[in-house]
Amino acid sequence: MSQANDRLDKLVLEARREAERREAGYRARALKLFPWVCGRCARTFTHTNLQLLEVHHKNGNHDDNPPDGSNWELLCTYCHEHEHSKLKDMGGRSGDGDATGAATSNPFADLKAMLEAKKGR
Repeated sequence: MSQANDRLDKLVLEARREAERREAGYRARALKLFPWVCGRCARTFTHTNLQLLEVHHKNGNHDDNPPDGSNWELLCTYCHEHEHSKLKDMGGRSGDGDATGAATSNPFADLKAMLEAKKGR
């Protein structure tokens, strides 16, 4: 029984340390700096649904975490997902960090020649 208690004590201690580490992280700082409102849809959050409020890095760099929070905005999980899908559609990075492939065709390559040929008719 003592071994089980020791294991439980160790688990609780690790959980507390992890919570303290997260508290020092950018999410905790952003939640202290900004009101708990989605910056896109204006949905408000409380302690009961706060896990649905996420920190979005405006410039896309998750290592850019200034103390004033100028690179952050709070977005609900739905708006945050939408924001990242827009970046992916524009040729940014995919969710797993791999760069998306570049376009291989240029539909306007001969546009000038086609317009000049049309004028010449």
